[in-house]
Amino acid sequence: MVYLTGAGPGDIELLTIKALRVIKEADVIIYDRLANPEILQEAKNGCKFVYVGKEDGHHIMPQDEINETIYQNSLNYNTVVRLKGGDPFVFGRGGEEGGYLFDRDVKFEIIPGITSAISVPAYAGIPVTHRGIAVSFRVITGHESPSKKTSQIDWESFKGDDTLVFLMGLHNLTKISNKLIEIGKSKNYPCAVISKGTTKEQKTVVGTLGNIVELSKGIPTPALIVVGKVIELREQLNWFKI
Repeated sequence: MVYLTGAGPGDIELLTIKALRVIKEADVIIYDRLANPEILQEAKNGCKFVYVGKEDGHHIMPQDEINETIYQNSLNYNTVVRLKGGDPFVFGRGGEEGGYLFDRDVKFEIIPGITSAISVPAYAGIPVTHRGIAVSFRVITGHESPSKKTSQIDWESFKGDDTLVFLMGLHNLTKISNKLIEIGKSKNYPCAVISKGTTKEQKTVVGTLGNIVELSKGIPTPALIVVGKVIELREQLNWFKI
């Protein structure tokens, strides 16, 4: 059995009970860069660890090789855990990995993880929805493949007051802020960048679409971007003190 498992956003205590159970049972754990390395300490003696982490501009292993690595390990081990930061189905390539296993008649289960899209803003005191302010939120990739000829992001649809959460978008922050201003959002519209959310290294920068690029210079990855009036609630709700 292969378990495509969400590791959550960073705080080890946000790992689900089911995820912890299969990690303790695993014969091999195939893990990425965004999974808290402390989680591996919960594995049994003799568990094999395979690192397949990816960073912007540097891939230890391309996705097709990761798929094959999971498959090959499934042929040799009873319990394989593919440990992924956040949730496997929120920009986590879990669908691709599951499809690859399905085509090869390998049994698998999905263990959802708490996605950074809601947990990281929460640890920064920013609710993604709030009555009277935002009745919905969107989660958007901040990093599309450079091989795409046209973007799949419908920028014109972001004109309302939904909360926008961009994952993996720090290197494209200038483009994101400019695009939102181009479609009519004010330069004074609230924007925040949250780095290493839910961990002891968490850092939050709050500004506007007009100044967020300058304010967040030097902030480390991983980081996500939040755009919306809900950011103004941070003064009341910033509970996570480091």
